[in-house]
Amino acid sequence: MAPIAAPAADFLDLPGAKLLFVDGVLDEGRSDLHHVTIGALGADDHPLGRRAGGTGWSLHLDAQAAADPVQIVHVATGRQNHVPAEIILADDAAAEVVETFVGAGWQNRFTRTRLGKGARLMRSVRLLQPAGFVSLREAAEVGEAASLVTVFLGAGGQGSRIDAQLTMAGDGAFAEYGGALLMSADQKQECAVRVNHAHPNGSSRQVWRAVAADRSQVSLAAAVEVARHAQKTDGEQSLRGLLLDRTATVNLKPELEIFADDVKCAHGATVGELDARALFYMQSRGIPRARAEAILTRAFVADALERIGDETVRAAFETDADAWLEAALQ
Repeated sequence: MAPIAAPAADFLDLPGAKLLFVDGVLDEGRSDLHHVTIGALGADDHPLGRRAGGTGWSLHLDAQAAADPVQIVHVATGRQNHVPAEIILADDAAAEVVETFVGAGWQNRFTRTRLGKGARLMRSVRLLQPAGFVSLREAAEVGEAASLVTVFLGAGGQGSRIDAQLTMAGDGAFAEYGGALLMSADQKQECAVRVNHAHPNGSSRQVWRAVAADRSQVSLAAAVEVARHAQKTDGEQSLRGLLLDRTATVNLKPELEIFADDVKCAHGATVGELDARALFYMQSRGIPRARAEAILTRAFVADALERIGDETVRAAFETDADAWLEAALQ
């Protein structure tokens, strides 16, 4: 196994469980499980999910339970690894999960989530590998009046694929799913998310921001499906791309499939460049061009990260985004 460079630095200053996976294997000596268990988990029918059966981690909380944040750092040392995960929250339980991917290699993950009535889950995922590939297959069921918020930040040099199926499985379920994908060089990142509103009074919000420099490419596909009986559904999609170079590519595909007649659904998709007038104004006030570009780009991605509730986690994501911007715009 190749040496691991200071994995502790990738954990945030938070209480709770800390799990370190190296090439898909838990490092027990440097992990603290708390409420998390390790055991055999089933795979998914999806091509990526099928590869991720076997030993993985599980977080199960009883009704009205609340756990300290669970942090998981995934380190790759040039190999490929596949790990399943399961998050099951009973009625009115609350949890926070923070995952970080570092190293180089192919890391493939399948995460199954089930939220009971009134349960609340906040997930934050950082893709920080300087090389390699990360693929994430997500399958979630959001129960009655439950809330799922998931935010991704792709600020490494790796390629990535996020493939998610979210089912609003109870009356009044809520989901917010999105993030910021930042790319440079010849990097490629892809995301495909489908939200199925299967019950009335549900709400979903997909907010994605993509920043592409050099010859990089990103594809974002966000779909909302509203079943015939899922009246009073409120579904929103906001997909925006920013080209730092005209040699980069951003592909956006919002999609609505509505079979109910009393809904409020909307989508928007735009791709553009930094505002030349704003750049000129800032430079006329003595701000160097590279700094002005960084400020405007930071503002562009800010609304994709603002839903992270924990200040420590949100600050870490913003720092990662700032580091990427500094490198890309120098």
